Amino acid sequence: MVKKIKIYKNFSILNRHRNSILLIGNFDGLHLGHQKLFKLAEKYKKKYKIKIGILTFDPIPKMFFDKKLNNFKISSLNQKINFLRKFKIDFIIIKKFNKNFSKINYLSFIDLILHKKLSPKYIFVSNNFRFGNKREGNVKKLKQLEKNYNFKIINPSPLKKKKKIISSTLIRRLISDGKIKIANKYLSRNWSISGKVKVGRRMGRQIGFPTCNIELNDYIIAKRGVYAVNILLKNNKKLFKGIANIGYRPTFNQKKILLEVHIFNFSRNIYNKSLTIKFINFIRKERKFKNINQLKKQINLDLKVAKKILR
Repeated sequence: MVKKIKIYKNFSILNRHRNSILLIGNFDGLHLGHQKLFKLAEKYKKKYKIKIGILTFDPIPKMFFDKKLNNFKISSLNQKINFLRKFKIDFIIIKKFNKNFSKINYLSFIDLILHKKLSPKYIFVSNNFRFGNKREGNVKKLKQLEKNYNFKIINPSPLKKKKKIISSTLIRRLISDGKIKIANKYLSRNWSISGKVKVGRRMGRQIGFPTCNIELNDYIIAKRGVYAVNILLKNNKKLFKGIANIGYRPTFNQKKILLEVHIFNFSRNIYNKSLTIKFINFIRKERKFKNINQLKKQINLDLKVAKKILR
């Protein structure tokens, strides 16, 4: 049974959610490092019989400050919320990150928001947590004020694999490099993109490989090329197999980067339907072909590779 979580869009929380465990962060991707934090919080919940809450931000502050950073997220906000339902989370505060909020002094954030509005007993943060105007607040300053505000800071050591810290930054780099299998391992699931099927130029249909076109929105852009994927239609539990291409379709002189998905043995009209594309493995990088016949020949080879991967 999926747990029901109370979602707040501001700091006016119910009394039953005060004096809780509060985890603060972007939690983009909800990777193994984040999951280590959640599992530790679950132990505190069991020991002290208190609730667990998440304070996260939308947009991600880095995207707010850098307007040119259009493709950055590992997971959408909806994906983040849905994945959090799998843990023993009781409430989520999704704070809109805007200019006014970014100007709050770190001491005011501690006093007016953390202490007076949220009143957590335990605050879980990563070692590199920064907050307040000009990012002046940090873990050390939070710890210095523990006794003043009657909370305890918990900042466990980061999770490492092969001497590398598992972080959202690492996973973005792996996805950008096409190292999907490693990214999936560190996410503990297949990295996925969700979006609506848009009407395209129907070039795929014309050459015998109909595709669903999905806009990338603010997702991180994976290495341009071809991938073996699984596809989930909204409100449909059946998992379809397919092949996806991320790129500019250089053979057709496409100017906008696009995610195209060809679903095996599928002929239904799904325009404007929501799909989730789960990336399994990278097949080859994007390239320009001299003519359509060369492209068709390569697609047939790609299909064989994808079907072998997805067996």
